[in-house]
Amino acid sequence: SIALMQNFPNPFNPATVIQYALPEQMDVRLEVFTILGEKVTTLVDGRKPAGVHDVRFEAMAQGSGVYLYRLTAGATVLVRTMVILK
Repeated sequence: SIALMQNFPNPFNPATVIQYALPEQMDVRLEVFTILGEKVTTLVDGRKPAGVHDVRFEAMAQGSGVYLYRLTAGATVLVRTMVILK
């Protein structure tokens, strides 16, 4: 099944790794948002093969706080939170 793992490390400064898993090849979008819902960046946007994928998020330009990351894969949408500490 499609899975979105907790980023590691969390809390982090200045970078973290977000891992997700796909059961088959599919279109994927991985985005980061502020806690207020403002989009910070799109980390992944395209067709990805089945398997486990690691994506590095560099947050040097972001302030401390709670952020959301959202994986959209096919009809599935998964969201988790992460904390930046500076």
